[in-house]
Amino acid sequence: MRKAVVLLSGGLDSATTLYIARSQGFRCFCLIFDYGQRHRREIKAAQRIAQIANCKLQIVKIALPWKGSSLLDKKINIPLRVKGIPSTYVPARNIIFLSFALSYAETINARAIFIGANALDFSGYPDCRPEFYRAFRKIIDSGTKSGAKGKKIQILTPLIKKKKAQIIKTGVRLGVPFEFTWSCYRGGIRPCEKCDSCYFRAKGFREAGIKDPLLAERQGDCSCKKI
Repeated sequence: MRKAVVLLSGGLDSATTLYIARSQGFRCFCLIFDYGQRHRREIKAAQRIAQIANCKLQIVKIALPWKGSSLLDKKINIPLRVKGIPSTYVPARNIIFLSFALSYAETINARAIFIGANALDFSGYPDCRPEFYRAFRKIIDSGTKSGAKGKKIQILTPLIKKKKAQIIKTGVRLGVPFEFTWSCYRGGIRPCEKCDSCYFRAKGFREAGIKDPLLAERQGDCSCKKI
């Protein structure tokens, strides 16, 4: 069976990406990052999703002591809706994550890396855009042993041009356990429903005509089982 490394953050995009990879016949190895983010809720969510999907998981703990983001520095307030690149942008985060994923993929002889990047309903992060992934594919081809030997490692971004509603509908069809995902930039028991990530999640569920299971207590019974 073909192997794939899947970057799993615990959010609905990465969870859907994992289930897409599984549906395509890949044996998935989940890579979860503990990089000093404000809370561990998303790490726990990622662990649980990987376990439900019966996939091997690896937690990588790294330090970014210079911080540079409101996701890393609790002295900086999480912004509400803003224009431009928000303070929740973590400098070069996806470059760092993909580098680890690439090293892991070469080590286990995986031929694909899946990442749930999205360039439509997103906060404007530069490392979520198609041109970034086109450039990184060239790095793989020119800067790795696999590339030198002509054994390409693909970077697959199945959600890059999808609206959140499309992603949610795809996830429902594939049986993604959205009730265990976590999108909010803040920790806590319930989503704050105010940050950028909560905004796009709510927008997606609303446009999909599906109730968010994380808010099921407030909304009544969840309708995530069928479309």
